[in-house]
Amino acid sequence: MNIHPEFHRFLNRHDKQVLLCQRGLVVWLCGLSGSGKSTIANAAERVLYQQGRMSVILDGDNLRSGLNADLGFSDEDRLENVRRIAEVAKVFVSQGVITFVSAITPRGELRDLVRGLLGEDLFEVYVEASYEICEKRDVKGLYAKAARGEIAHFTGKDGSFEPPQDPALVLNTENSSIEDAALELLEAISDRICPDETL
Repeated sequence: MNIHPEFHRFLNRHDKQVLLCQRGLVVWLCGLSGSGKSTIANAAERVLYQQGRMSVILDGDNLRSGLNADLGFSDEDRLENVRRIAEVAKVFVSQGVITFVSAITPRGELRDLVRGLLGEDLFEVYVEASYEICEKRDVKGLYAKAARGEIAHFTGKDGSFEPPQDPALVLNTENSSIEDAALELLEAISDRICPDETL
């Protein structure tokens, strides 16, 4: 392969983090559709913006309309979908950007792949809500379609969801508001993103 990476010529991560006055981190929110992943990421991003911090949201649905538009929902395609998202997140965090990923990421092997790619830059969050609660919310109408048999391998129904075994944080949205969940998340990551003498 005629590929010759030249990262050594680029400004390094430290330079970017000094410029932004923050440290990069990938906050990967996994959970069932409708559990509140994207809504929490949106709320957290707005608070960070008010604090003068640079962040980006990589939303699974949005990426499936562009970067990952060629992928379906087979096991192989789900793996590639997650791999691509993680590689994009890796680029952003290397530039000192606080990166929220909102993606169902239903199986342990997928989260292991993410962990292998992102290492210390990963902060894994399980946004917990039962299938029944998410079905009642059904903000995208997907649960109704799944109930009618219009969606095959729907996560939580036909397709399994394996809760993370040891996430950095669990946010249960059955018992807390989105605002409270976002603030709990920001408090949990504050030491990881705020500049200090080691920046």
